[in-house]
Amino acid sequence: MVMRTVEEKRERAFERFNIHHRIQHIMMFTSFILLALTGLAIKYNESAYAAVLTNIFGGFDSMYRAHLVGAVVMLASCAYHLLYLLVYAVWRREISTAVFPTPQDVKDLFQNLSYNLGLTKQRPEFDRYSYKEKFDYWAVFWGIFIMGGSGLIIWFPGIATRYFPRWLIDSAREAHAEEAMLAILAIFIWHMYNVHFNPRFFPMSRVWLDGKISEELMEEEHPKELRRLLRQKGEQPDEG
Repeated sequence: MVMRTVEEKRERAFERFNIHHRIQHIMMFTSFILLALTGLAIKYNESAYAAVLTNIFGGFDSMYRAHLVGAVVMLASCAYHLLYLLVYAVWRREISTAVFPTPQDVKDLFQNLSYNLGLTKQRPEFDRYSYKEKFDYWAVFWGIFIMGGSGLIIWFPGIATRYFPRWLIDSAREAHAEEAMLAILAIFIWHMYNVHFNPRFFPMSRVWLDGKISEELMEEEHPKELRRLLRQKGEQPDEG
């Protein structure tokens, strides 16, 4: 096994996000921010916040069009991601299951809770994705299904009324607004802390920019994946 100093571990980096991952993520978070800003102003259109933002966009109609642009970009990022997964599966002739929930995630959750409460000194050892990252990923899938579906119904009411009952259209409006609030709270409280404001990453994780993570952080955040990568490079003996 090759031993390295802390400085060497900080300098050495592993690729975590490739260029496709980074483009998809940028499309997702830029469209989300635009949708959150304009969506709140549309929902609370009589607030002082809405009046200020409406003036910035030059009128309600312009702000609403910006909201629709954000929706198109977000749906495009989702389509891009699904196409990428399909091409990856065909090209590599394999389907990655790293992001799928497993019983180990439940064990990691309770061990992490015990660690944070001081009941154990051992932190859980995560693989490529921790239970928190898996939650983020699948929450987006759920959110896109709800937000995208309900948003299209609201955007094209004439078409929607041909195929759906009135109660479903009314429900879509409520679901769109409430799911949006849930997404905003989840992103700005849960995701932003875990990825950027956490003391280990503050002021932010740079993975979304260059796709790389240092060996030091890998050792801290994804030790199981790091050991596997080092074994593949012949820098660590096989386990067992």
